[in-house]
Amino acid sequence: MSDQQFFETITKSYVDVPITEAGVDTAAFCEASENLVKIFGLFGNPAFVVVQNDLTGNIGKVRAYLAANPGSAGTLESLLAHDKTSHPNAKDRTTTSGLMWLLRGLKFTALGLRANLDNKDEELSASFTKAYEGSLKKHHGMMVRPVFYLAMKACPYRATFYPKLGEPQEAVMPKLLEWLAALEDIVKREEGVFKAGGYGEV
Repeated sequence: MSDQQFFETITKSYVDVPITEAGVDTAAFCEASENLVKIFGLFGNPAFVVVQNDLTGNIGKVRAYLAANPGSAGTLESLLAHDKTSHPNAKDRTTTSGLMWLLRGLKFTALGLRANLDNKDEELSASFTKAYEGSLKKHHGMMVRPVFYLAMKACPYRATFYPKLGEPQEAVMPKLLEWLAALEDIVKREEGVFKAGGYGEV
C-alpha cells in the first residue's frame, strides 16, 4: 500500500473548487468529480464499474461543452443558461441532462458516505443502499435498478475501505469530512439552481 493518503494523491478537491457570485467553476468542478470517481476504485469490486462509467460519461459531456463554449460555460450556472438559450427544446439539452445525472450521482455518493460516517456501526452496503433509495432509484427504470442494487451489495466492509484512504486514520478523517462537506454544499447549491431555472430535478 502506498504511504500517501488518498487526499494527497488527488489533483483537485471539492474544497478547492472556486465558487463566486457567478457560480461554481466548471473546469475545477469536473476535475474534482474525476477524482471522486477514484474513490469507487478503492471499493475494489468490478460491480462498481457501472457507477464509475456513469459518472465519467457525464463529466465528459460537461467538459466537452466547456471546451466548445469556453466563454459561455465557465461556471455551471452560465453553462446551464447558455445550453438553454442555445437549445430552446429541453430534449436537445444533452449537456444539461449530463450535468443533472452527474449531480444525481454525486448526491448519491455524498448521501452514502455521510450516512456511513454518521453511523459507525453501519456497513457501507447498508449506507449506500439507503443512499440509492433516497436519490438515484426514483430516476432509474426497472432495468437499471437491479444493476445498482448489485453494486450496493458489493460494497467493501468499512474496516477494509477506510484504511485504503490512508493512515493514520485520525489524519485522514478530517480531510474526508472537509471534502464531503464541500461536495454536499455544491450539490445543494446546484439543486437550487436546477429548480429555480426549471432545468430538471437533481
